[in-house]
Amino acid sequence: MEEVRGMGEGREWKISHVAPVGDQEAARAEALRLAREFLPAYPWSPKSRKVLRLGDGSYLVIVEGRTSSFHFRTRVGELVD
Repeated sequence: MEEVRGMGEGREWKISHVAPVGDQEAARAEALRLAREFLPAYPWSPKSRKVLRLGDGSYLVIVEGRTSSFHFRTRVGELVD
């Protein structure tokens, strides 16, 4: 899972969680589960969540809080080495 860290113009994506889950189908199911259920530390008091499926089997999630929003991505990768 990737999430945005930092404030202002200097925001960048960071990997915050990697977990082997088996085959490609299981990995896609886990990515969707995390997109729907993961509770980020920010924003406090989440009010809504939008889950957008991206073309490569990953998801972009936008969590709206009372005073701010937070977004993260879940992605499926294949270990090759």
